[in-house]
Amino acid sequence: MAGKTWELSGEYMESCNCDYLCPCIFTNPQGEATHENCVALMVYRIDRGRHGDVVLDGLKFALVIRSGRIMSDGGWVFGCVVDAKANDAQRRALSDIASGQAGGPPKMIRDNLVSDFRGVEFRDIAFTADGLRRATDIPGIFAFEIEGVASRNRSGEPFYIDNTAHPANRRLALARSRKTEVQGFGLALSLAGKGNNGHFAPFTWGA
Repeated sequence: MAGKTWELSGEYMESCNCDYLCPCIFTNPQGEATHENCVALMVYRIDRGRHGDVVLDGLKFALVIRSGRIMSDGGWVFGCVVDAKANDAQRRALSDIASGQAGGPPKMIRDNLVSDFRGVEFRDIAFTADGLRRATDIPGIFAFEIEGVASRNRSGEPFYIDNTAHPANRRLALARSRKTEVQGFGLALSLAGKGNNGHFAPFTWGA
């Protein structure tokens, strides 16, 4: 990735309030969400990353999205969370990346889909990956727990959907949520035991 101003690679996970399987993911995303709004929560763990000379290894960030019934129509609410463990230089770097100011996939989101940007918060971000289970807790913002939908071929792998237009990865594991809660950026949602939609995948970004 020579010549890039910044680059990140690591693991991503997501939960949204749509019923499993979220229609957005296989309609590019032209189909109607299950409910009046789609609330999507994404967490990114950086295993290797840099912005210029600033090393970002081991840090995390999160994106909060609320769209209308059809995601591609735009008009999104959008908020970002940056790992409170980051030092001042890392906070500036990750804030620029997550908010879209530094280019890459977040800039595509901001430029084409967002009408209400609600800023950047600095919070502790928990990221748990254990087999097919993924979980996060960001106090005061959101929490969710998802589990990959296991294939019956006994491989220990989940089902996947491939060749998507998702910003994290073209290939996503399919998951169901055990709980999804939001209480940040002026949004409120609490779902438990609904089996709503989830995904996880490696990610690689840069600009």
